[in-house]
Amino acid sequence: MSRPRGSGPDRPPTEAGSTETGPIGAIELRSGDVVVTIEPRAGGRIGQIAVGPQPLLCDDRAAGAIGWGSYPMAPWAGRLRDGRFTFAGTTHQLALNHTDEDGTRHAIHGTVFDAQWTVEAVGADAITLRCPLDAAVLWPFGGTARQTISVDHDRVTCELRVEADGDPFPASIGWHPWFRKPDRLTFEPDGMYERGDIGLPRATLVPPVAGPWDDCFVNHLPVTLHYDLGSAATAVTVTSDCDHWVVYDQPAHATCVEPQSGPPDALNVAPVLVTPGHPLARTMTIAWS
Repeated sequence: MSRPRGSGPDRPPTEAGSTETGPIGAIELRSGDVVVTIEPRAGGRIGQIAVGPQPLLCDDRAAGAIGWGSYPMAPWAGRLRDGRFTFAGTTHQLALNHTDEDGTRHAIHGTVFDAQWTVEAVGADAITLRCPLDAAVLWPFGGTARQTISVDHDRVTCELRVEADGDPFPASIGWHPWFRKPDRLTFEPDGMYERGDIGLPRATLVPPVAGPWDDCFVNHLPVTLHYDLGSAATAVTVTSDCDHWVVYDQPAHATCVEPQSGPPDALNVAPVLVTPGHPLARTMTIAWS
């Protein structure tokens, strides 16, 4: 719930089947006529999913780091109120990297969405990357984000996990895909969080209302974006083992469907404890038909 902005230059892609321990540029994964572009230097994000001639994501980099592609969010997802949280009796103040329209400032979308990721392994249709959690905004705990992205002829599967290197810490994780604007969106959430004073969710669940939305839902079923292309209708379906989903469909050019392990501001209201040997892990699949 909310949004800001960065990307970097590319280098030649790594050869399929190789491993890589340093920074590299854009990498293309392929399966049939599907081409998925991975951007290790721009938050380890998916820059584009092209199904034949049809791109599924918004890829305008002028929108800034939070406004294009599909990127992982860790060790928290969405806005962290005032960039502050308390854990084990200590209050931690992070650097603020987002300003709302009303002038309030927060830390947003974690530490890795615009950081440089290291490629651990890459093949023709899959890639594994990692990034230290202390990549930005003064995150005080040692840990690592790891993700694997794999491509099939009708889907992309993303696996994301956050691991503790030493001391335990609270966390939430998720993804922020910017889909090209659909003609309609269908989903059946269990409930919607009531919005609080600055748009962050209260603890109260209310019946879902009609959009447009910048809201967090409790949801356990797939969300489908429908595109009417001439006489044919194309469906893009997002599934996840996450039970919280932010839907942001206010922009005219895009709709964001964001599976998350908890609501925005989760480090304060619904954190998951990550300890050595007990990571926080979730999966998201984007499929089409």
